[in-house]
Amino acid sequence: MVKKESSVYLFIGQDSLSKDIRLKKLKEEVLSPHTQYFNLDVLYARELNLKDLQERLLSLPLRAKKRIVVIKDSQNLKEDIKEFIIKYVKNPQSKILLVLDINKYSYQDEFIKQISRYSEVCRFKEDPHLDTFALSRAIDFKKSSYALWVLNQLLRNGEKPERILGGLRYSWENSSADTFQIRKKLTLLLGCDIDIKTGRLKSDFALERLVVNLCCLAKPSG
Repeated sequence: MVKKESSVYLFIGQDSLSKDIRLKKLKEEVLSPHTQYFNLDVLYARELNLKDLQERLLSLPLRAKKRIVVIKDSQNLKEDIKEFIIKYVKNPQSKILLVLDINKYSYQDEFIKQISRYSEVCRFKEDPHLDTFALSRAIDFKKSSYALWVLNQLLRNGEKPERILGGLRYSWENSSADTFQIRKKLTLLLGCDIDIKTGRLKSDFALERLVVNLCCLAKPSG
């Protein structure tokens, strides 16, 4: 049975941006920006051994309510670690928030079945819907690699550069974010539009440069 204030979260799906947003909210709830470095561990399943995981789960938080331990690609955990986690989630440490991040999975997976009974399960899209709104969100969260991937997919799907620019402009003109930041974004959009229309730069390169510049400029929304 899942606890009201869960100490174990199970992230299932491939929408990495939405996962990052959910994790950001968890960090804001339990971690102080000044001590986050000491209270957040991001581990990767393929590199993880049982002793290291046990040590992380026994460490106490430093000037925070909890520590957060994230295990990425948890579908790749070794069998001895899976067995340990199945036992651990039944009686987790109250000061540790464990996040198991799983991309590829099967609902018949016995490990997921066992963990789900004692976790707060957060399901994310398998194939996130790609549009200019998804692109603007990736930019706002400074996810430059993901934003460039979304841009590339939009272009491959036949989306016109002018429609991409128009969608970004609409997204930010109707945003309640900082006015100064919006003006700077719109100025970069205008510059990109001029570069494309005058033939100064090829449209693909101009858009890629725009995305990188916007990601450097953007501040994560609260």
